[in-house]
Amino acid sequence: MAYTAMSGNGTTAGDDPLQTAVWRLRSRACWADAAALLPPDTPGTALQRAMLLVERCLYTEGGWADAEDALRTAEALAHTDEERGAAACERGQLAYAATLHGIRDRVDEARAALGRAAALIPPGAAGRALLDFRRGLLAENLSRSPQAARAAYRRAHAGATAHTDPLLLSFTWRHLAGLALRDGELAEARHGFAESLRIREELGYLVGTAPALVSLADTEDEPAATRLRDEARRLFRLLGGVPTWLAAQLAPPAAGPATA
Repeated sequence: MAYTAMSGNGTTAGDDPLQTAVWRLRSRACWADAAALLPPDTPGTALQRAMLLVERCLYTEGGWADAEDALRTAEALAHTDEERGAAACERGQLAYAATLHGIRDRVDEARAALGRAAALIPPGAAGRALLDFRRGLLAENLSRSPQAARAAYRRAHAGATAHTDPLLLSFTWRHLAGLALRDGELAEARHGFAESLRIREELGYLVGTAPALVSLADTEDEPAATRLRDEARRLFRLLGGVPTWLAAQLAPPAAGPATA
């Protein structure tokens, strides 16, 4: 089977029980356990295992060797253009995550892999929306090109809508809202962050809910902002400090100097 990354299967009633189990583990930050349920000997499941372990790297800043091993297996098993393109997309995401977290500068590898994926995945294909989203991440966070990022996110948003990928929509809403907030468009940002949070709560994507709460808090007045951050802090502790990059945003404010 061809694996469609991001929401995949398992998010709605009636889905394959295996995919439902994988989704439940993934959404609770148990990526290694989810990957262990999948046989590594078919192109689709090998690719899905790689995706799960690459996502773990992005959220935990660890597990790089396991992700590399899984990705090499997926690349070796890929035979069709769609499979090779999807594997290249994961390769680009892993290189992006390593660069973003300061593990190693792999930005050239990320660009090359996503470019290769673009040559293999045709416009309008299910995997193209995810590819567009990841090209947006690269443009926004590594190339520092918000205009290019916005265009890529909008293409991804349209593709996710066309292919009914709600989890990917939660990401495109969130990142488009982030760009709107940067431009001072507070109402647009609040709407996008609220949509992202709504989708993640409906899907039960627990590991992505705390970041969504924090983002929405940045657009709200008190006491709503504090309430949202407190809920994000609770979820962050529940998941053992994942995603790791949220720790600084959730740290309690430093105490002021003592007064007489």
